[in-house]
Amino acid sequence: QVQLVESGGGLVQPGGSLRLSCAASGSIFSIYDMGWYRQAPGKQRELVAAIKSGDNTNYADSVKGRFTISRDDAKNTVYLQMNSLRPDDTAAYYCKAQISQYGSGYYVTYWGQGTQVTVSS
Repeated sequence: QVQLVESGGGLVQPGGSLRLSCAASGSIFSIYDMGWYRQAPGKQRELVAAIKSGDNTNYADSVKGRFTISRDDAKNTVYLQMNSLRPDDTAAYYCKAQISQYGSGYYVTYWGQGTQVTVSS
């Protein structure tokens, strides 16, 4: 059984910073793609940032220059450093990872339970 557990969300003032973490646990052989998505009330879930094995990154235009995604493969963890936060960054943030378990030979997509980020004065 594989689990993704996010942490680091909370309430922050505009212009502030937060760092989200997502740790994968279970019988993990390898992780290919890891990413962060967000969903605001009444809106569709959208990609925020993604990072592939080999550190190839991709960002939504709205967060370029403010957010940084990174991963620690030894800890099976992906991070999202969020700086210069704005009220329109308020959303539930979800971690996603493509994980291959020992002996499976294929990748499965897993999602975390989400962590709330609220940017407000």
